[in-house]
Amino acid sequence: MPIKSSVLAVGLALSAIVTVPMTAMADEITNFVEEGYAIKGTDPVAYFTEGKPVAGKKEYSTQYQDVTWLFSSAENLDKFKKDPAKYAPQYGGWCATGVSFGVKIPIQPEQWKIVDGKLYLNAHAGAQRHFLKDPNASIARANENWPTIIHTPEADL
Repeated sequence: MPIKSSVLAVGLALSAIVTVPMTAMADEITNFVEEGYAIKGTDPVAYFTEGKPVAGKKEYSTQYQDVTWLFSSAENLDKFKKDPAKYAPQYGGWCATGVSFGVKIPIQPEQWKIVDGKLYLNAHAGAQRHFLKDPNASIARANENWPTIIHTPEADL
């Protein structure tokens, strides 16, 4: 990895440690969970239907991959139940840019992009800018790294 990329990866990891309190629960190795819910309680279907992150409600919830997911409406809950893989974020909801550098970094629901019908989340504005410079390259690197880090706890990377 070039020095510039190494510095970026370390910076992304450190910024996540400094700025995001880890209160992960459930399956924090394969799915990023904070505050007890996937995507911090944000409705994953809303990214596709409303084009923005929308807070989910506890009365519209389901379990998927041993994690609780919240939705803003019964309609979105039903859509997710019919095809959860279509709406669940890539890389278990961990930062796509971080995964492209081989690390797991907690996300912010406001940093997102749908590429080729898949939801990608990022840790912060800097990670999002990096991802958006060349989404296909970031996704290709993340796709290579994910199988090797999927079952590794965040702290061990």
